[in-house]
Amino acid sequence: MLVRDAMSTVVLTIGPAHTLRQAAALMSARRVGAAVVLDPDAGGIGILTERDILNAVGLGQDPDTERAHAHTTTDVVFAAPSWTLEEAARAMAHGGFRHLIVLERGETVGIVSVRDIIRCWAPARQQMATLP
Repeated sequence: MLVRDAMSTVVLTIGPAHTLRQAAALMSARRVGAAVVLDPDAGGIGILTERDILNAVGLGQDPDTERAHAHTTTDVVFAAPSWTLEEAARAMAHGGFRHLIVLERGETVGIVSVRDIIRCWAPARQQMATLP
């Protein structure tokens, strides 16, 4: 199975000036664990995850004044839609993260998470278990 089969094609995109509270509210409303941060001044695409927000709040930072750009990961590992789910899972395990932004010809076309991969793998494993 390929990344294109598992990825979400509706991607939450925010700007670098969004506060962490705004980002969290948008992520919660969309029921996603990450937002793509588009920052043309900083060179392009980054990612803000629920873990980034949790770490900031855990450090006592104010989610109403902290901006997304200060907590965005900018050295992002990108996936291609043609990657296998095994390649995506390997990249996530190696990098210690749970989301990959999916790019095609330099454009964001989706995002794939560990949850997406598990969702795809679980039915296949169940089918294998029921085979004689």
